[in-house]
Amino acid sequence: MRFVKFAIAAFVLAAVGILVACGGGDDSGAESPSATQDGTPADELTGSVTIYSGRGEELVGPVIEMFEQATGIDVQVRYGETAEMAATILEEGENSPADVYFGQDAGALGALAEEGRLSELPDELLDRVPAPYRSPDGVWVGISGRARVVAYNTDAIDPETDLPNSILDFTDRQWDGRIGWPPTNGSFQSFVTALREIEGEDGARAWLEGIQANNATDYDNNTSALEAVARGEVDVAFINHYYLFRFLEEVGESYGARNYYLAGGDPGALVNVAGVGILDTSSNRPAAEAFVDFMLAAEAQTFFANETFEYPLVEGIPTHPDLLPLAEIEPPDIDLSDLDDLDGTLELLFDTGVLP
Repeated sequence: MRFVKFAIAAFVLAAVGILVACGGGDDSGAESPSATQDGTPADELTGSVTIYSGRGEELVGPVIEMFEQATGIDVQVRYGETAEMAATILEEGENSPADVYFGQDAGALGALAEEGRLSELPDELLDRVPAPYRSPDGVWVGISGRARVVAYNTDAIDPETDLPNSILDFTDRQWDGRIGWPPTNGSFQSFVTALREIEGEDGARAWLEGIQANNATDYDNNTSALEAVARGEVDVAFINHYYLFRFLEEVGESYGARNYYLAGGDPGALVNVAGVGILDTSSNRPAAEAFVDFMLAAEAQTFFANETFEYPLVEGIPTHPDLLPLAEIEPPDIDLSDLDDLDGTLELLFDTGVLP
């Protein structure tokens, strides 16, 4: 099976600890969930729902608690890396206790879909999210959007004159010793998968080897890479957009890093999603649907906009005012479902020595 090698690799990486995960008001008219698709009223939902979350507790724990309070459903959450949780579901097979998989990127969702482990969602849920950010087969739906950016040091870099137009150009020798990246991060690995889709295997390999030749500094995660940029340890780093805004909120405008958005459909402008799917073996489908419903309702979407600085994906929910609007980002033309070949990406990262 396509995902078997990935599953094995994910368990190995998790064991040695190298897979590291990485606002606005409501004018949409979206309502909190009142019933599931089978007509079960929200106040009559019973039992518990088990979520395998590849998103960290500090990010999604509060919104999961909001769901519990709104519905009275008991939620059991198992947290881990996105790849680790997907691999666990495959290993457990039909005996998996998981009802919902909550992944930090479309690649892992697509990989579970490829193995037939996700069941079709109701159109009423799918239709709330634009087509580019949900499964074309209707088995997963994006909850929040995350844009790839180049974080740069404000003292060392003038973005108007110093930064290239493409992520591919960072292989130029002028960037020797100036780049940071988090190769063990799931979002970075999804970007590499997208690069393989866009530039082909040879193109992706050439880029990875070119960045290595420029003596890129490895960091454990997006946060540490951004912090290195801010203190001038490196001039640029390849990360997700929202990490910066947490530091700006804490430190203020004096923080020494900013985001640069590549344009023109460049691979470095990928917009990925964190999303959810319901397992084919779910033992409480009504409660699982209610969870998806809640994540797409105004309260949760506003939480992701205001508290985690991600892009809400439901129409009418305002993006945080400090973010470049999602409509102004120029991502590559790629089907996010095609990011499912994570095992191929891991093989490439190992083969090039990017992962030891």
